[in-house]
Amino acid sequence: MYLTGRLPLLVGLGVVPVILLSLAGADAWLTALAWLLVCLGVALADAAAAADPRQMRIERSIPRRARLGERVETIVRVHNPTHRRLHGLLRDAWQPTAGAAPARIPLDVPAGENRRVTVPLLPRRRGELSSDFVVIRSDGPLRLAGRQARIVAPGAIRVLPPFASRRHLPSRLARLRELDGNTSVQVRGQGTEFDSLREYVRGDDVRSIDWRASARAGSTMLRTWRPERDRHVVILIDTGRTSAARVGDAVRLDAAMEAALLLSALATRAGDHVHLVMFDRVVRARVTGVDGAALLPALVDAMAPVEPQLIDTDWDAAFAQVRALTSRPSLVVLLTAQDAADSARGLLGSLPQLTRRAHVLVGSATDTALHEIAAQRTTSDEVYRAASAERTLRDAALLAAAIGRAGGEAIADTPESLPPRIADRYIALKAAGRL
Repeated sequence: MYLTGRLPLLVGLGVVPVILLSLAGADAWLTALAWLLVCLGVALADAAAAADPRQMRIERSIPRRARLGERVETIVRVHNPTHRRLHGLLRDAWQPTAGAAPARIPLDVPAGENRRVTVPLLPRRRGELSSDFVVIRSDGPLRLAGRQARIVAPGAIRVLPPFASRRHLPSRLARLRELDGNTSVQVRGQGTEFDSLREYVRGDDVRSIDWRASARAGSTMLRTWRPERDRHVVILIDTGRTSAARVGDAVRLDAAMEAALLLSALATRAGDHVHLVMFDRVVRARVTGVDGAALLPALVDAMAPVEPQLIDTDWDAAFAQVRALTSRPSLVVLLTAQDAADSARGLLGSLPQLTRRAHVLVGSATDTALHEIAAQRTTSDEVYRAASAERTLRDAALLAAAIGRAGGEAIADTPESLPPRIADRYIALKAAGRL
């Protein structure tokens, strides 16, 4: 049972009669007590006359998936099997990060009928979001009091990464089409596949002239080449403690997911095979053996529930997972932190065993404000902050140099710029015939 705001108003209405009766010689306290008992009795009778919310039947209609930051509507169907009209409020118990609004929704269900209630969600966190129950308040006819019940009605939705970096995809695909020979631009690089012959044009690489074909055709003929397909690209995302650091408006792990999705979309369009593993000391997510249009849905679905773990990553075990995915990777992309060489000793010690077998890119999302902080030195506090920022930038540069000596290639940029930079490097390797 609960009381509404109308009950205090009813009690307040008795102030004038109590005062008049006390002036007439009646006992004011007894009169006031009698009035309170009357109000309480009316409230109890009102609550008893309300429809019983415990008898309501709840059905849910929830999309299985939604993207982070995109509005999605869920439906709660309320069936009233009683002989009384249900008038009150409904609250769906989604967790706060689901962004359910409004918190309490008006509800009016006639006896024996159903009503649909729309509960809009605006997810603010990636992963599994759930609601285990709904709470229904049923007002009495006088709206002085009512009944309240919690009804178990589990529901869940998986919130996927937003893939905001997809806006970079059209321009990168256009460059891939150029490399693939769909335009007049042709490339020649070590390891590329022969495509066709065409006439020589001034500015073409003379090393690609086919002299035998030229003799047969009576004009200078040029071999054209296309990047090789069916290469294996392995993306390893570090889910250890460094992935929990905030860079920009999100954690580093979210920026790594964006880079992985853009590269995967690009590589699968280029005809390469993409493998993904998210690892710290155990495998948190794995996608392999999926190609074509099914790849991106499989990736976002696997990534969605993964959260950073506050433990150090076992890099020997991580690279063993890479070798287990494919015996002949052409490109391995490690998405981790590049903060300081001391904290990356495990990575640097294990990296050479990987660089001997594949081209390795080590990508990291960095803080967007470090260079700005390093440039502000007006007050003493700013000088200290600038010194700290300079130290961080210097450590990152030392670690990038150490990765280069180990045979890898370091790429560090802001969360917004890291995905297109890794995609551009992939295209450059394709163009150079190194992939």
